[in-house]
Amino acid sequence: MENNEYLGKERVGKLLVKFAVPCILSLIISCLYNIVDQIFVGNSKLGYLGNAATGVIFPITVIGWGFSLFFGDGAAAWLSVSLGEGKGERTHRGVGNAMLASFLSGCAVILVAYLWGDDLLMLLGGTQANLSLAHDYGTVIYAMMPLALVQNCLAAVIRADGAPGYAMIAMVAGAVLNIAGDPIAIYALDLGIRGAAYATIAGQFLSFAICIGYLFRSKTFRLKPASFLPDFRILLRIMALGLSSFLTQLYIVATTVVNNVLFVRYGMASKFGADIPLAAFVVIMKLFQIVLNIAIGIAAGAQPIVGYNYGAKQYGRVKQLLKLILLWTGGLCLVCTVLFEAIPNVWIAMFGAGGGAEGLDAGLYMEFAIPCLRIYLMFLVFTCLQKVCAIFMQSIGEAKVAAPLSFLRDILVIACAFLVPLGLGVMGVAWAAPIADAAAILITLPVMIWVWRKLGKLQKQTEGTDRL
Repeated sequence: MENNEYLGKERVGKLLVKFAVPCILSLIISCLYNIVDQIFVGNSKLGYLGNAATGVIFPITVIGWGFSLFFGDGAAAWLSVSLGEGKGERTHRGVGNAMLASFLSGCAVILVAYLWGDDLLMLLGGTQANLSLAHDYGTVIYAMMPLALVQNCLAAVIRADGAPGYAMIAMVAGAVLNIAGDPIAIYALDLGIRGAAYATIAGQFLSFAICIGYLFRSKTFRLKPASFLPDFRILLRIMALGLSSFLTQLYIVATTVVNNVLFVRYGMASKFGADIPLAAFVVIMKLFQIVLNIAIGIAAGAQPIVGYNYGAKQYGRVKQLLKLILLWTGGLCLVCTVLFEAIPNVWIAMFGAGGGAEGLDAGLYMEFAIPCLRIYLMFLVFTCLQKVCAIFMQSIGEAKVAAPLSFLRDILVIACAFLVPLGLGVMGVAWAAPIADAAAILITLPVMIWVWRKLGKLQKQTEGTDRL
């Protein structure tokens, strides 16, 4: 087995490129599964009703994703810190336990989703117009949940094991199969929205198989049957380190569901109706998800480097990494914000601007979707900076601070979404996001100043000890 000592010696900028770029691509590719489905479905005869239907299923898939990050990101952080502390002999137990917990979590999601049925879909924002489509899409997607969660868990572990390129290859292979399968299943085989779901789970299975293959060539651990025996002491530590990622996903679900329901409620009282605001919001959330995944990819890619150097007490390198993470995130997100604000019609039309079903007004859809996009994504850079700060705190083992930071923005969005529309109507639901983004970054700033000063003090203490 290899060690990861180079994480403490190589130039931090070079390391961040090596780890963050594949991580960004992996995360973007992973969210392409749902996004590609929406592009093909939205441009089919189903129109934006199909997009609304996939949006109803989205919170369920995010809950599953959250469980995989709970155990996967936690195991990745635990693996990196353990290697930095020179305790690599115990890492196989953590990886095995994280895989087992991810699989069982997927089974639990399936059980709840199937037993609750269409009542759950109505609770998540389903309407009479899109319910049957949501049902058809969801019943197929659920079936792959346990293996998809294991695959996502392993992707985080593989990156922490020093092979981010391999994790990216696994994601690319699955995404390519999904992209190729969508037009065949939806159009050629005329399977409609079920075809999109079949293409998705085929891609997920391929990614799962490739990630499993990595376990026979891992660098810092070797799995054995004993690795999968439950060890609650290790699992609790992993869960503590992954709590920030898990809560982030749960609050994404809560935010999505609240917005779905409120867009439907206030939309019914406007000229746009219930389905136009819901369908537009689903598209906007996909664009939001792409940019947020870029930011999370930077921070998550840096996680093994930060964790190793923090465990090895190289605090000066940790500070350098924090500066680079914030600089990269801010720059990339500003560019994306300019593009969204300048040409919103292009991004909306990419997901299909046609009504599809009889009686739905495509012109009315664009009339609502364009200003809604501009408003909702106005302070996107603040969202991303705040999220990467939470992940950084998780990387250095500050779970108690990382957890509240991870869901701060989402709590504020939910609160604002209930209050702002009282005066502004359906468009007020969109205004909740930039108001919450501004408040969240103002609260996060003093926390990060405190962290920076703490790292500086630790650096001076370590340098003083080294001189003695």
